[in-house]
Amino acid sequence: MAIEKRDLDGRPISVETGTLAKQADGAVCVRLGDTITLVTVGMAPPREGIDFFPLLVDFEEKMYAAGKIPGVRYIRREGRPSEGAILSARRIDRAIRPLFPKGFRNDIQVVATVLSADMENAADILAMVGASAALSVSSVPFLGPIGAIRVGRTDGRFLVNPTYAERDESDLDLVVAVSPDGVIMLEGMADQLPEATVADAIAFAIPYAEQVLDMQRALASTAGKEKVEFASLQVGDDIRSAISGFSSAIRAAIQDPDKKAREQATAAIVEQLETDLAERFPERMTEIKGGLEEQTEAELRDLILDEDRRPDGRTMEEIRLLSCEVGLLPRAHGSALFTRGQTQALSVVTLGGVGDEQLIDDLGVVESKRFMHHYNFPPYSVGEVRPIRGPSRRDLGHGSLVERGVLPVLPDEEDFPYTVRVVSEILESNGSSSMASVCGSSLALMDAGVPISTAVAGISIGMISDGDRRKLLTDIQGLEDFSGEMDFKVAGTRDGVTALQMDVKLEGLSIETIRDALAQSRRARDVLLDAMAETIAQPRPDLAPHAPRVFTIEIDPEKIGDVIGPGGKMIRKLEGDFNCKIDIEQEGRVFVAAPDQASGQQAVKAIEDLTKDLKVGETYVGKVVRITPFGAFLELLPGRDGLLHISQVARERIDRVEDVLNMGDEVPVRVIEIDPQGKVRLSRKDLLPGGEEGGSDRGRGERRDGGRSRSRRPRR
Repeated sequence: MAIEKRDLDGRPISVETGTLAKQADGAVCVRLGDTITLVTVGMAPPREGIDFFPLLVDFEEKMYAAGKIPGVRYIRREGRPSEGAILSARRIDRAIRPLFPKGFRNDIQVVATVLSADMENAADILAMVGASAALSVSSVPFLGPIGAIRVGRTDGRFLVNPTYAERDESDLDLVVAVSPDGVIMLEGMADQLPEATVADAIAFAIPYAEQVLDMQRALASTAGKEKVEFASLQVGDDIRSAISGFSSAIRAAIQDPDKKAREQATAAIVEQLETDLAERFPERMTEIKGGLEEQTEAELRDLILDEDRRPDGRTMEEIRLLSCEVGLLPRAHGSALFTRGQTQALSVVTLGGVGDEQLIDDLGVVESKRFMHHYNFPPYSVGEVRPIRGPSRRDLGHGSLVERGVLPVLPDEEDFPYTVRVVSEILESNGSSSMASVCGSSLALMDAGVPISTAVAGISIGMISDGDRRKLLTDIQGLEDFSGEMDFKVAGTRDGVTALQMDVKLEGLSIETIRDALAQSRRARDVLLDAMAETIAQPRPDLAPHAPRVFTIEIDPEKIGDVIGPGGKMIRKLEGDFNCKIDIEQEGRVFVAAPDQASGQQAVKAIEDLTKDLKVGETYVGKVVRITPFGAFLELLPGRDGLLHISQVARERIDRVEDVLNMGDEVPVRVIEIDPQGKVRLSRKDLLPGGEEGGSDRGRGERRDGGRSRSRRPRR
């Protein structure tokens, strides 16, 4: 067993190996507080003919880690990974993937299992550190390690790996992964912070990440295995030489601004290469394809670095042609179409009541969320044919990025008591569809009348370099993403950054490069926001006609039972009578979601009547619901009846209640008594013409002058 510990701003973190999962190629336990994550690494020989690196990362949340039993009633065991688990797995993948040697083709699986969750420290950062440490002590070739740090910010002060409680008060939630050569991955959200502040947060994380790197190096030096040799997929010089003869055709193909035309031209080159080289180099098609990729990247790099020209003719900071449209779908609560070049996103808003919130069943402390963004990337968006099997990990990752980008500008629930769902359908894609979804979502929310504080836009910054020179590219298209070294997505408002995500293919970036990319993204974002404002500058003053109307009222918490009724009978009746949805919080807040204003107001009045207290001396309109020989029972408020004695029905003496009242009659009455058991006595006769205030309080046998009556009513 070997263990290493470090102190990160007064909070110890440890990594241990040699105790658990000893048959795995590499296995470590990482601990912070009472949160413990086990991370293992497995390696298998390369598959025959494989031409890519197959890396699989899984993040397993075990409910026992937090003392929970899984919430699926008839199964009671963990099912498919939660969305949070999938996003954590993606984060690990994006951080470690660039650090595997080029040409490595073995199957690698990383499994992170949360063994203990103290509900104070998040396990995802520990899983990232654990993945790097497990690879470092294993026999897998790995160019790491990486150090992962989460940065928060409260009262202008940066925090290292903040707790859940600290994150609730923070205006920044940023994950920074650092390799020995620089920053290798970023992901996070911010409350409209300036780019300089975000860059300072990244710089703040680096020294702490270096401590985590040092901890892993020390562990690997005492418990690490010897790294295996592997047969790298190398392109032979003879094939490189043959492909170089096609350089001019490749240069011409990549400069076609139309994606489909470019792909067709490239496919024609591949076909010609296969024909010309198949006989000379039999059974080396994988090398031929690899050589073509190398030559394409070289031509793109030379075009940009030497000629200062991008494939479609744009300058380095030029954005493709923009188009914005809102209100496309007549029945939707809000809709927008955002087009940038050959990337097109249709964003659609649906509003619901607070009861439509998404429940979250994972190891985090958040139990529900009222804003959801769902991203769909159908095959036709890139001209492909494949089965649709639900959202992929990429879809979930892009959807979450957009969600984080828009969330800071949404109104609080107290001001806007709605659940909000936005779906972005990618209708066409040629790079940075997630950032198009940010713009489309912002436009659609304003079209729906959601009072967001300001518009949000997103842009992606790429990079091409040759080691000595680099160029940052605004609004990268697919080819520049595929052949470039960086994809830095930044969403924000005119005031600052709301979300960011950075992936690289290099072994690390300097903080200076990151600062430059953030500044360039800001300039591009202002251009996007100007274009969006020409279509819709602020939220519409009213909700869409088909959107539900949500009303909020406060009731005495002790009256909640009156609204719900025995077995939920009363709340079901209210929902049926007024075609609405009612949700009640323990504190007494009641939310009514109705299809129109009138229905909602009627439901609110019914709830107010149901929870209103009857008062002696007050006048009410009661409905006759039961008649007996001694009087009538009137419903004064929903669920609240009172007795109108026969002596209080009329000014004159009557023998039968039915002589004056019938079932269903609605008559004004006054409450004259509420006894300690809650029984209510009523009077009608004082409200009749000739009646006097307080007359109902006199005894039944009294005369108006206060004297005793000489005759008595015969016994019945």
